[in-house]
Amino acid sequence: MLRVEKILFNYAERLQGTEDFPVVGWQIQSDRNHVIQKSWRLQVSEDAGFAEPVYDSQRVESAQSQHIHLREIALMPSRRYFVRVKISDNDGECSEWSQATEFVSGLPAECWQGKFISAEEPADKVISKGTLLRNQLHLAKLEDIASVFVHASALGIYQLYCNGRKVGNDELTPGWTSYDHQLLYQTYDLTPLVKAGNNVLGASIGAGWYKGDMSFNRYRNYYGERTAFICQVVINYKDGTRQLWGTDEHWQSSYSPVLFSEIYDGEIYDARLEQPGWNMAEFDAGKWRAVSVIDADLSVLRAQGDATVQQIETIAPVSFFTTPKGERVIDFGQNLTGWVAFSVKGRAGDKVVLRHFEVLDAQGNVYLANLRSAKQRIEYTLKGAEEEHYHPRFTFQGFRYVKIESWPGEFSLSQVTAVVIHSQMRQTGEFVCSNPDLNQLHHNILWGLKGNFVDVPTDCPQRDERLGWTGDAQIFCRTASYLMQTRNFFAKWLADLRYDQTPEGAVPHVVPDILTGKSDNDLNLTNGGTVAAAAWADAAVINPWTMYLMYGDRETLRQQYASMKGWVDFMRNHAVDNQWRYKLQFGDWVALDAREGSYFGATPDALICMAYFALSTLLFAKAAKALGEEDDYQHYFALHQAIVESFQREFFTATGRLAVRTQTAHILALYFNLVPEAYRAKTVAGLLELLAEHDGHLVTGFVGTPYFCHALSENGQVDAAWLLLLKDDFPSWLYQVKAGATTIWEHWDGVKPDGTMWSPDMNSFNHYAYGAIGEWLYRAAAGINTREDEPGFKHSILRPLPGGGLEWLKARYSSVYGDICVHWQQDAQTVTLEVDIPANTRSTLILDGAQTLLDANGIAFAPMDGGYSAEVGSGHYRVIFLRENR
Repeated sequence: MLRVEKILFNYAERLQGTEDFPVVGWQIQSDRNHVIQKSWRLQVSEDAGFAEPVYDSQRVESAQSQHIHLREIALMPSRRYFVRVKISDNDGECSEWSQATEFVSGLPAECWQGKFISAEEPADKVISKGTLLRNQLHLAKLEDIASVFVHASALGIYQLYCNGRKVGNDELTPGWTSYDHQLLYQTYDLTPLVKAGNNVLGASIGAGWYKGDMSFNRYRNYYGERTAFICQVVINYKDGTRQLWGTDEHWQSSYSPVLFSEIYDGEIYDARLEQPGWNMAEFDAGKWRAVSVIDADLSVLRAQGDATVQQIETIAPVSFFTTPKGERVIDFGQNLTGWVAFSVKGRAGDKVVLRHFEVLDAQGNVYLANLRSAKQRIEYTLKGAEEEHYHPRFTFQGFRYVKIESWPGEFSLSQVTAVVIHSQMRQTGEFVCSNPDLNQLHHNILWGLKGNFVDVPTDCPQRDERLGWTGDAQIFCRTASYLMQTRNFFAKWLADLRYDQTPEGAVPHVVPDILTGKSDNDLNLTNGGTVAAAAWADAAVINPWTMYLMYGDRETLRQQYASMKGWVDFMRNHAVDNQWRYKLQFGDWVALDAREGSYFGATPDALICMAYFALSTLLFAKAAKALGEEDDYQHYFALHQAIVESFQREFFTATGRLAVRTQTAHILALYFNLVPEAYRAKTVAGLLELLAEHDGHLVTGFVGTPYFCHALSENGQVDAAWLLLLKDDFPSWLYQVKAGATTIWEHWDGVKPDGTMWSPDMNSFNHYAYGAIGEWLYRAAAGINTREDEPGFKHSILRPLPGGGLEWLKARYSSVYGDICVHWQQDAQTVTLEVDIPANTRSTLILDGAQTLLDANGIAFAPMDGGYSAEVGSGHYRVIFLRENR
């Protein structure tokens, strides 16, 4: 039976607030193979019954089921829209109408009438105390109202309440952006929360990223000195009229029980200062203060719509113990990002004090040194009620363990729960195999994403940093996009990258850029550079291109096109014979071949800069071609060829030897296709030789590690790639697993074999960069890839690489078209492969290393160098082949 299974808006299943009609796509289910869509019809309505559709495409003869732009539909602000689709296929079957899927439109900047209001005074710039805001809205008759929506944002962090109930499921709103250029607002449906008569909207505000103490520079008030809140309520009546109501000078304010709240340092809350019912109509606000109206730019307000931070899951503690030093510690068994929710009884004035941390030291005691100046401390003062419940609201912690510094009475594990927060994204990747250590590695990679995708892609969630380092984000981008639907998450962050890029095209080291000083406040790093580092700034090109590959997303390419071009031009303008360098470079960051006491690996900056110059130029040329910018394609493709020629002249000897003898140099040369073809075998041999010099271990850092296994497996060294992956002594991915890690570490030896720690000045135990090996697990081991000319897995390439002594491997990637599944089993001689390919897509199925086909499942395979290949349509297939000895 043919049916439309799932409708996506802007590649997401949920969209609350969009100012333009979203990009539409849908997934198709059928019980037949080789299904191709032949036609579609789409209707849009403001009522779920589609009695009077506002748009009807009629029958469109097309196989396109994703990336559909309906630009002719103009949205009315603050409305609910329903969409349904029906299709036909290549066998003449027609589906029924799909279930209607809804989205809510946002409020364009020019429609805002609400004002930014603040409960703070100018003197409050030096404190991070919470504030409360409230006002009353009278609604006469609910039966006349069709819908009520609110659009809200803040300079700081807000939580919104209506008649005593929290509005929506989001946390830490409106998140962290380049506030001067884009401030996101969230859209919520108030219809089920309002009542006839007086209604109260209330907001609780914290300092957050906006005015809090941020970055390792501990610089306060980077964006502003006073928190502020804005909202606009839109009441849609059934007769077609609407009423607007929002923040203005008539709101009232008070300080809240939050005495202190900071991203790094935690929260201090005094429950004795609570004002019960403050966000309800019956409350007497006679002693509350007037608010101040803040002059702020409303033109920067942008709808978020998706990927807001939410409470995703909870984890129960696994143990409670006393350390050798006598410290009381809770172990949640998983390094995570979020907070502890607890229940407690005691007298008024009693305190709960908790310190959050990641690891125990070699003696089994609390280890806080790697937090640097971040306190990660929660202090709660009891009001003396029968039972009190609390969790922080304007901060988050990175932790596995919690030290109890104060707790009234007896403590029980049943009183605490860890709440995991991160940006809401649909999980799209699943991986499991017969090797439990690899399964744990995959688990650690996934939890590294969860811990660091809290509104921006951070480097770590625990110490006084938590910054959107561009290098980490580009290194991990492809892996992240196998694991979860990251399109909207990265599109939001890339907009900030675009805004924070210099006029000359240089890209900051961190986005949002909180390291570059404002006015006289110079926060520049060592050697005076906060922009333009190779492999870091290249996120401007690599990440949009990855969105295109993984989702077929041309829209992000268009939005970022000038930014991509600007970065490539910056490198070109600073280059001589295509060699460039600009101020501070990170090189092969924290590579093990670095000099003693240095973070900078042995691979020269000159090679890394030129290699990434070549890569980004090539990817930009491809982006130009994908967008039909033919002149740019021709120009930048020629520039790429020139860079490659310069690289080969500079770094290859006349006899074909790569002059730089580091693993990373060989990896980049091979993976970025910078090697003269005549010298490829010699370069591969050189990499194997360097690997052997370290007894088969890697010594690479942030730049070389992500591509190591790819450089091997794509050059005929599949077994070497598996051997490298499966090393379990120091240094290796599985060394961390054997050491009990539940996330990815910043350093190969964050905890050394003797139990001592890497230097505490930079030793995160939740730092996803080395988790980029996850891409190899999906793209090579499982073999799930996409063609560049038909991206988004419209035409997938399924080329698994069985090996590593595994008995079996299963992987699933939920593409925008549906689930792609690969399951292989192997013994000494044969491989059994099963694949699932979603409807309305095709796949090139490649059997690497297949010597003889034992069961081709009716597929017309053709011999190829080293195996067999075939093109197949959608459906389920099972193939058995005899493998060659390798």
